[in-house]
Amino acid sequence: MKLVYKVLAALVAVEVAVQAMMVVLGDAGLFKYIEQGGVIDKAGVESGGIEFPEFFAFMVHGMNGMMIIPAIALLLLVSSFFAKLPGAVKGAALVVLLVAVQVSLGLLGHQIPALGALHGLNALLLFGAAVHAALRGRRAAASVTAQPHARVETVV
Repeated sequence: MKLVYKVLAALVAVEVAVQAMMVVLGDAGLFKYIEQGGVIDKAGVESGGIEFPEFFAFMVHGMNGMMIIPAIALLLLVSSFFAKLPGAVKGAALVVLLVAVQVSLGLLGHQIPALGALHGLNALLLFGAAVHAALRGRRAAASVTAQPHARVETVV
């Protein structure tokens, strides 16, 4: 179960990196679209009339952040109870909390754009917490393999 914990924690970190890549890819494509004369308005967004190749990145960012990462974080929390690693439950709970804050900031950022800055900052905190949890699992696995096996003697 330690391996599951380690892999899930690392997967959260990878997913946060993917999120950063997707939002910047979408932004870069959007700005290029506008520079080439493209127009963004509510009607175009609602009708799907906005067409630039990188638009998919915004959809990936939204789906990943609303469904995939929260699911992985919850699985990480469940696995932490069985991993028997010191601090694993606290680490996983922190990841889940940061994911909940991240989703909330992402949703509220549509109403209050200044929260986008906190969304970005919290993403860094989430990435750090996930990497720390993954390293905790890695260190535990390494210490288990480094310990010599106990010698068992039988008495006849």
